[in-house]
Amino acid sequence: MSQSLGGRRILLVIGGGIAAYKSLDLIRRLRERGAAVRPILTKAAQEFVTPLAAAALAGARAHTDLFDRADEAEIGHIRLARDADAIVVAPATADLMAKMAGGHAPDLAATVLLATTLPILIAPAMNVRMWAHPATRRNLATLAGDGVAVVGPNDGAMAEAEYGPGRMAEPHEIADALEALLAAREERGGFGFLAGRAPAGALAGQGPLAGKGPLAGKTVLVTSGPTHEPIDPVRYLANRSSGRQGHAIAAAAAAAGARVTLVSGPVALADPAGVAVVRVETAREMLAAVEAALPADIAVFAAAVGDWRPAEARDGKIKKDGAAVPPLALVENPDVLATIARRSEGRPPLVVGFAAETDTVLENAHRKLAKKGCDLLVANDVSPAGGVMGGSDNTVHLVSRDGGVETWPKLDKDEVGRRLVARFAELLALRNGAGSGR
Repeated sequence: MSQSLGGRRILLVIGGGIAAYKSLDLIRRLRERGAAVRPILTKAAQEFVTPLAAAALAGARAHTDLFDRADEAEIGHIRLARDADAIVVAPATADLMAKMAGGHAPDLAATVLLATTLPILIAPAMNVRMWAHPATRRNLATLAGDGVAVVGPNDGAMAEAEYGPGRMAEPHEIADALEALLAAREERGGFGFLAGRAPAGALAGQGPLAGKGPLAGKTVLVTSGPTHEPIDPVRYLANRSSGRQGHAIAAAAAAAGARVTLVSGPVALADPAGVAVVRVETAREMLAAVEAALPADIAVFAAAVGDWRPAEARDGKIKKDGAAVPPLALVENPDVLATIARRSEGRPPLVVGFAAETDTVLENAHRKLAKKGCDLLVANDVSPAGGVMGGSDNTVHLVSRDGGVETWPKLDKDEVGRRLVARFAELLALRNGAGSGR
């Protein structure tokens, strides 16, 4: 087994959820990679796993109580918050995430997390409805903005016989994410308390060229992928977007030194390195996550947001019983791009929209730019013959407010992402140079 974490000291906070049993395996995997692990268990975590089991696997004392006399005399919660290279929270329950986002410190785990100057990686785990709740989305966006790195959650079966996003990432995925976080930290110089914590957002959502590159010090918000609008528990309205272009833009922005938040609909893509990812399902969730992620210097709306949703999502599966086809009444979804582009306060200086068209591409793109109020529109032809939806290549047209159009040749989506980010950096520099407030 590779000693990829050799010499690293990891503080593992175990939250109170059924996924806590996976944290015991995580301890084993971290130690196999050479890390020293010190566990902290919340009171609720001890309902699922015991401090004795965690201590036995870690080969170190498990800490549980903020007011434990022996703990405070021996090491103390402040030293716990500093005497490591990173903190991993797994599982990060909805309650624990809320405490972190709100700065509450009622117990040892939350106190350490509030007092630390270390990089933090959380692995959320909760019921699918708790994960989708607007309060959890706001807390996640707050934590990402504060510089907390996130891995998962994955889709899968829940303990409550439900299915969807909310399963804690697997232990090997958490260990891989921790390695990536520490590697990025090392590139920026130093570990632990003496190195000091990076500025808010620098530990998650900031690219590997932090402090360098054309977008160094800037904040970029990107939306990506489709949205899913539920009809009943097993059916939904969606579109064919793969999210490849939006994810490529987020990756390129991170590589250009920006702090990046990616708000993604359901996709089968890996999270871009150095990017804080907020996962959503519906258009309304996407808008809430976008608003929570503001302010930003650049906002890029590459997601294919569903225009409509069912007026009523059924609680039970609609049965095909030979009777008449059930009616499907639709209502309009919020317009995420227009909502942000037309904000009177807090509007990003550069707002970029996307137009996926199947006919009269440029004519529709000019009309959409004027209607939405964005600064630049990236239009592409998504007719089935072109293979853009779900494909690896793209041909884009950049439509500007002055009516200008710039057409690029067919390129792979990663290259399109890099070129777009370079153009965005140029436009932002021009706007800042001109003192524009738009």
